[in-house]
Amino acid sequence: MSSTEPTELRHTALDALHRSLGATMTDFAGWDMPLRYGSERDEHIAVRTKAGLFDLSHMGEITVTGAAAADLLNFALVGNIASVGVGRARYTMICRADGGILDDLIVYRLAETEYMVVANASNAQVVLDALVERSAGFDAEVRDDRDAYALIAVQGPESPGILKSLTDADLDGLKYYAGLPGTVAGVPALIARTGYTGEDGFELFVKPEHAVELWQALTKAGEGVGLVPCGLSCRDTLRLEAGMPLYGHELTTSLTPFDAGLGRVVKFEKEGDFVGREALTEAAAEAEQNPPRVLVGLVAEGRRVPRAGYAVVAGGEVIGEVTSGAPSPTLGKPIAMAYVDAAHAVPGTEGVGVDIRGSHEPYEVVALPFYKRQK
Repeated sequence: MSSTEPTELRHTALDALHRSLGATMTDFAGWDMPLRYGSERDEHIAVRTKAGLFDLSHMGEITVTGAAAADLLNFALVGNIASVGVGRARYTMICRADGGILDDLIVYRLAETEYMVVANASNAQVVLDALVERSAGFDAEVRDDRDAYALIAVQGPESPGILKSLTDADLDGLKYYAGLPGTVAGVPALIARTGYTGEDGFELFVKPEHAVELWQALTKAGEGVGLVPCGLSCRDTLRLEAGMPLYGHELTTSLTPFDAGLGRVVKFEKEGDFVGREALTEAAAEAEQNPPRVLVGLVAEGRRVPRAGYAVVAGGEVIGEVTSGAPSPTLGKPIAMAYVDAAHAVPGTEGVGVDIRGSHEPYEVVALPFYKRQK
């Protein structure tokens, strides 16, 4: 096949179901995924006020097993994975030797010597290759399990009630960033209290052959409380309001976790070496001496929407760059995340604008997140 021919898009186990629901499909990291089913604003508001159902089967699951699985992950990732209890999960990152971020990850400890690493769809192969390479010399096996799972998320304030009607698993005892094996609507699943929306919710890892059955059971269970199917478009505005970074926007190989304001995920106190330790030690010291550009929130005073790559300006000078921007259904105004010079990063800083096609539109600098749910 010549390099000019399009590569075949991958399809999730729910592909036919999405089409039957009239979804607008889009190419996302080589997968044909639902962008929206109807109004992305309605889908967004449903998740904030009721519940939404997402197909996240494009995410990359990698299983790490063996006597030295914890040691391998402590060496390969920046977090202290050995300290994660069985049944718990941790947000972390995998970096290059120079400290640049390869991906942000969630690692679930499924058993004493078994972990599941969940990578972003666009980086799954890169993460898999890095873990395999870094596993040399460790008594551990790295397995590509991307085809072994479908991933369905139910998110929003009604999600615990919907899920409770389909499982006898102890959801009340399931903390945020924890997971437990259970059965949902008769389907074996790993039930995790994780998500990317800023709301309470669950992510259900199941075998692909059970995905349609589970989706339909969740849809039926949510009929009376306003559950709707949701696409990637509202997932993006939900995570943006919640101030959650997206790889390729807020996180890239040209940034270290300290540049991204996420230095807290780097655990220097853990035993032994880890990939990037030396570079990240320098990055941490540099960030303390000369604060890098800071990730802030921007709220528009007008109606024009900022987009990734737009310059942030003050006093006629470029002081930063927008990484993500969209209309916020919850705030009713356009919002953005941007890296700006530390001098202009304090919430309430006056005179900051975004260059939108030559016009400097006024923006208010605010602390992230834009939205935080009531407990």
